[in-house]
Amino acid sequence: MSAQLKSTNQGQTLILTLSDPTLRNAMGLAMYAAGIEALNVAETNPDIRSVVITGEGTHFCAGSDVHSLKTNREQPAEVQAQMVESLHNWMEAIRTFPKPVIAAVEGAAVGTGFSLALMCDLVVAADNSVFAMAYSNLGLSPDAGGSWNLARALPRQLASELLLLGDRISAQRLHELGVVNRVVDSGHALTEALALAERINARAPNVMNSIKELVNDAGTHHMTDHLAQERNQFVKNLHHTNASIGIQAFLNKEVPHYK
Repeated sequence: MSAQLKSTNQGQTLILTLSDPTLRNAMGLAMYAAGIEALNVAETNPDIRSVVITGEGTHFCAGSDVHSLKTNREQPAEVQAQMVESLHNWMEAIRTFPKPVIAAVEGAAVGTGFSLALMCDLVVAADNSVFAMAYSNLGLSPDAGGSWNLARALPRQLASELLLLGDRISAQRLHELGVVNRVVDSGHALTEALALAERINARAPNVMNSIKELVNDAGTHHMTDHLAQERNQFVKNLHHTNASIGIQAFLNKEVPHYK
């Protein structure tokens, strides 16, 4: 069986499953392209309100295929540059995708796999899962936004330690640091991720989109600019049909059903 990205729906959630039985779901070009295509389709589908990314079997993702890296060393540098660009296009597609994306992590999330989880809006991890920025163990530096995300999520010294030494860090420790949202029993990461997705799906999709955009932009905005963006998003959402539904349901002590 070759590496692939499997796509299924559960209710209003799109589930993308990294699948490479031989290499612990290591990623490659086919997965990057399939991931971008799946998100492009989901973006315009009003029936999809969230996405969960997981790995097949007992692992999330062991990173990139090291055998292909070895082969690419014998090729012109442009070959690997194009591979990394394709990977980065998928990472950017996840971050800029207007709907919430949740990582459901079992087992290993290493290198690019760790970076992929960090690129998602929420992370659910099994209690026995392990994360590692293992690039330096191979004489390599990070890709897929790993250094970008860790430098923003953690104190500089801890981010540097993870990147420089390539040591493993547990799901529980990352939960304590605020990087992982939920730690669950082994084998239940996908179930918990889908439960979170259901809660998101029940809320106004336009508001979920606005919140994701605001959070993504907050790190680069001056406060005055960000307040202006919050004002614009608030006014837009207040005049959306869903605000009428939400306000009326609140006043009537009913459960809202958003469009």
